[in-house]
Amino acid sequence: MRGRAGAARLAVVENGGTRLFDSIGRFLAEHRLSPDPRHYAFAYRVLSDPDGPLAKAVASLTDGGFRLSARDIEALGGEIGALATPDAPDTARKAADGLVAQTQMQVDGFTDMMQAMRAETRGFGRDLAASADAIKRSRDAVGVEEVVRLTGVMLDRVRSAETRLEEATHEASELRAKLEEARDNARRDPLTDLPNRRAFEEAYAAQAASGAPLCIAVCDVDHFKLVNDRFGHAVGDRVLKAIGEALLKACAGHLVARYGGEEFAVLFAGVEPQIALATLEEARSTVAAKRYRLRESDEPLGAVTFSAGLTEASCNEALGTAFARADRLLYAAKDAGRNQLKMGRP
Repeated sequence: MRGRAGAARLAVVENGGTRLFDSIGRFLAEHRLSPDPRHYAFAYRVLSDPDGPLAKAVASLTDGGFRLSARDIEALGGEIGALATPDAPDTARKAADGLVAQTQMQVDGFTDMMQAMRAETRGFGRDLAASADAIKRSRDAVGVEEVVRLTGVMLDRVRSAETRLEEATHEASELRAKLEEARDNARRDPLTDLPNRRAFEEAYAAQAASGAPLCIAVCDVDHFKLVNDRFGHAVGDRVLKAIGEALLKACAGHLVARYGGEEFAVLFAGVEPQIALATLEEARSTVAAKRYRLRESDEPLGAVTFSAGLTEASCNEALGTAFARADRLLYAAKDAGRNQLKMGRP
């Protein structure tokens, strides 16, 4: 059954609207897709070009009788309407998977195009050689006319190939830009627009490899759970954005990242620990001095503060070791009354 299903999905569709329509109907039924215009259009794209890169990608995904999932269709560029879940936590991963699928299709398309051009060039060479031999034998104008005809045909094919290459190059440039954007998004926190934990870890590794002196600060919003419980998560999100902006402004020139939850991390490279401490203290005092109000009702939210632990990272020290030490200093600051900084050395 699985073998027959796979053959039906990717069978070469003969001329005639009825045959194509029937093939699309079987395709939708096999994958349990509703017969709405979006799914119909996707099936048409697959079945109307059975040797194209999209059909090949579908064949690879469904090899062995597997059905296409909503995620597969989305990744291959299909619109799945109500099946899409843009607010799901793995949206970024799905987008990356989609770009990978598009890249594979682009590579397959280039490969097919190059193979076709090589085949055409070989055929032209054989025909041209045969015509040259005919000229030598007959010594009349017939052979010359055949060479001219073949050359004209080949020129048409070259122009067609140039057009296809130009279109493919444009698509590749757009895909490259999307991939760059995806790489940036994978290293950025969507709420605060700050670098995320992954970006922080990569930056630490790069700076440590360069031999630059490093300091790490771990910052945590004080009593953040009370803010969420009293005012709701929307207000909590705005508080996190405000803290992130204050840290980013005070620590300009240094990497400020949202490490997770209400926790931020700052990487100071190439500065003395006392300079890092003074910089972080400026951010703490700025945040503590501000009085926040609810946007909707103008109700006072009160003071919002954060505590932090700051430590130097010794030469060749792993991030996990240095971070754990900064984290212990953070909790020492919390235990000492919050809204303060604690600094320590390796």
